[in-house]
This record gives sequence, C-alpha cells and structure tokens, in this order.
Amino acid sequence: MGTKKKANMTIDPSFVIGEIDPRIYGSFIEHLGRAVYGGVYEPDHASATKEGFRQDVLDLVKELHVPIVRYPGGNMVSGYNWEDGVGPLENRPKKLELAWRVLEPNYVGTNEFATWAKQANAEVMMAVNLGTRGVDAARNLLEYCNHPEGSYYSDLRASHGYKQPHRIKTWCLGNEMDGPWQIGHKTAEEYGRLANETAKAMRLVDPSIELVACGSSNIDMPTFPEWEATTLEHTYEEVDYISLHQYYGNTSNDSASYLAKTLEMDRFIETVIATCDYIKAKKRSKKTMYLSFDEWNVWYHSREADSKMEPWSIAPPQLEDVYNFEDALLVGSMLMSFLKRADRVKMACLAQLVNVIAPIMTENGGPAWRQTIFYPYMHVSVFGRGVSLQPVVQTPHYDTKAYTDVPQLDTAVVYNEESEQLTIFGLNRHLDDSLTVTIDVRGFESYQIKEHIVLENKDLKAVNTKRNEQVKPHSNGDAKVGDGKVTAHFSAASWHVIRLEKRS
Repeated sequence: MGTKKKANMTIDPSFVIGEIDPRIYGSFIEHLGRAVYGGVYEPDHASATKEGFRQDVLDLVKELHVPIVRYPGGNMVSGYNWEDGVGPLENRPKKLELAWRVLEPNYVGTNEFATWAKQANAEVMMAVNLGTRGVDAARNLLEYCNHPEGSYYSDLRASHGYKQPHRIKTWCLGNEMDGPWQIGHKTAEEYGRLANETAKAMRLVDPSIELVACGSSNIDMPTFPEWEATTLEHTYEEVDYISLHQYYGNTSNDSASYLAKTLEMDRFIETVIATCDYIKAKKRSKKTMYLSFDEWNVWYHSREADSKMEPWSIAPPQLEDVYNFEDALLVGSMLMSFLKRADRVKMACLAQLVNVIAPIMTENGGPAWRQTIFYPYMHVSVFGRGVSLQPVVQTPHYDTKAYTDVPQLDTAVVYNEESEQLTIFGLNRHLDDSLTVTIDVRGFESYQIKEHIVLENKDLKAVNTKRNEQVKPHSNGDAKVGDGKVTAHFSAASWHVIRLEKRS
C-alpha cells in the first residue's frame, strides 16, 4: 500500500518556453513489415479506398491529428532506388530489400504515398538515399516531386498521372549514417561532406525546402556527440535541423527505472542543443539549429520473434510490439520531453504509425485497433497546440535501481491563447504512491475545468487486443478549481490531461 504525497505547481502565461511546432506530433511509415502492405495499403480489404488504402486505418490516423509522416525509411532508404516505385505497376521490379531482408514489390512508391498523406491530412517528410546513392538521385527525386513542369523529371511525373507537383517541403539527408548496420555506412567526415553537397544541389532545384541532417542513431553510440559536431562543421549553413533517434525498453522488468528513462532523453536533447550551439559559436553564425527527433518510441517486445523470421518474403510481420500500460505512460512522458524544449525541438516522428512498433494495429483482411500508446499520443497531439509554458514545480523525488532523484510528477503545460485553453499534461511516475497536485493558476483569471482525462490501470502489463481494450482513458478525473488553484488527485502510475478554458 503506497502513501499519499503532495506536489505543487505554478503556471503563468508569461513563462513561455516557445511556440510549439505541430510537426512534433509527426510519425513514420517505412517499407518494413506490415507498415505499408497490410497497414496503410490493402487493396482487397473491405474498407479499401479506390487507391487501395485502408479507410479504417486512415480514420484512426486522423484521430491522432498526425501533421507529417516520414517516408520511405529508415534503414530501408539506404538501399532504395526511388525510380523502382514510380510508373505503371506492372513495370515495377521486385527487389531484394537488404536492410530488413524481405522482398519489396514496389506496389507503393512516392506518388501513392503522397496521395495517402493527403488523405490523412498530413505532409510528407521525404528521405533520400545517401547510403548506396548520393547527390544525383536526390536532386532528381526532388525535381520529380516538386518541379511544376517542363523538365525531364517533372514531365515524367506528369506522364505517371500526377500533373500537379507534390510540393514536399521537408527532406531528410539519409538515415542513421553513423550506424555500422547501415548500408553505405559512413564516417562523420564522409557523411558531412556528402550531406552538404547534396543539400546544395537540392536547394538549387527548390530553394524553399527544409533539410534535416543525420544526427546519432542513439545516445549510446560511441561517436556521440562528436558525430553531430563533425557533421554540422560541414552542413551548418545548408541544413535546418539535425536528427535524434531513441528507443526505450523494459528488458530487465524494472518498471520504476523504466518510467524514469525520459531523464536520459532530456539529457540527450540538451547535449545535442549544446553541440549545435558550440558549432554556431565556432562558425560565428547567426543561425540557430533546430532538432528533429524523427524516430522515437518503445521497442523491445518483438525482438525475439523478429530474429526467427524467414528472409525474402513480402511484408512479413516484423517489429510488431504489443504495447502494455506502462509503455503508454512512458510514451506520454517522452512527448512531454519535446514540449519542455519546444524552443528547439521542432519536429518529431513516433516510429512507426501502423503495425511496426505502432499505436495502430491491423489484421490483414480484418479490423484495426488502438494500442495502449495510441492514447497519450492522441492527447498531446490534439490538445498540445499553442505555446509551451515553463511551470514551477515542487514534487517529491525518489530513487530506483538505475536512477537517483527521480521527480515523481512529470509535467508539461500548453497554452492556446487563440482558443483560450490551458492544458496540463501530468504523469505520476511512482508505482505505489499517489499524488495530490495543487496548481496555482491565478495568472489565468476566470478559467474553469473543461475536462480531466485519466489513463490508469492496476496492471502495468495490461494490453489492448482486437477483441479486448483493457487500457483506455476515462474523463472522470477529479480536478477542480477554486481561489485561483486547481487541485487534482493522481493515482500511482497514471497519466492525466487537465483542460481548462476561459468562462465565456
């Protein structure tokens, strides 16, 4: 039986961290497992659109309000020839896809994905192959996607049935090029030179694009953060963002330490910011480098099954993690890490969107359903629009096997001045102790509680399946406001969304 603890917060509209770029609620679709085939695309499905996309999946993606989706990889992009995925279907080659050792039929490519993204109300974040290819393929793909007409590649696009350009504005210069597992792996010097030359050529084709350079594949890479420094030495004036990737898991079944892993994530973000600012100072630059956290999630449940997969089949089940309740709590905490550095983290992509380490699962020919992590992702995406505020927080701290001085209350605050709404996201990380939270909101006169959403479950390992949704939020939270203060009860290991709005 846990004890009741107390936490206090003060929120003021003048304590602004930064404007929230909605693209921090982005996601990722790679040609991997059943993300594309059986995920977003299944022409024989009962819900399929005329283009072959699963409407039931599109509906769930729209529920999440996903603003941008990274494509087509991922490790896969480092061996991908984009020309294989355009033109008449019957002419498209089936290729050995070396990153995940499957057969890629190329039924879906650049044009189909751009069409799907439009239907999902999302932009495309396109990645170019800097593993086996380079400047030439990148500039040609950009011309194919964005040039209006009258050139070889824009006219080729039109001949494929897409007269209007796709106008893709965000481009990744390769993927995880620091990783020895990557096809065409490079040193930081090699990658920095190639990324810079590719960026220069792409900007000549379309000066309006934004470019993302590859940062480290995770915080534990032996080359981190030297990789970022060297890469930015070459690319600082040509790119707009540097990427971060990080996945977490609870392999040791130490749930207390697991829910504190965002302390590491915060350190990762701060180190990359410091490295960017070091290069800025070194180059006497006036430009600020922003961060694109374009792969993040929980990933560890499926690794054993993945190691037994037979190679060279089309769209086998891969990386199909079944998420539990504690995973949902960590995902909420990871999203709050982005809000806390909204001044510098401007894009992020939950990897991935459907079937592959994803909030949405499907059965081929069957239903689609929401995994546990769907809910915190949806809450922050839908209600986390506006400016991020810096709350002053007093919370109890505790130690775990892996961490000392863990704050029991993890929180982020979003204020939308236009809609006159204030949203407090909160996680009680402690597995046993409940928390009474008192929030000073005197800076928001005549605001009232609109809703208090809670995600809680007695079983940290509870999961959602197609037949049984054990983990879903309710709106029976007890937050109330009086004398300029909000009080609310946070049960042990629980996720909260307290929404306030101005009285009309």
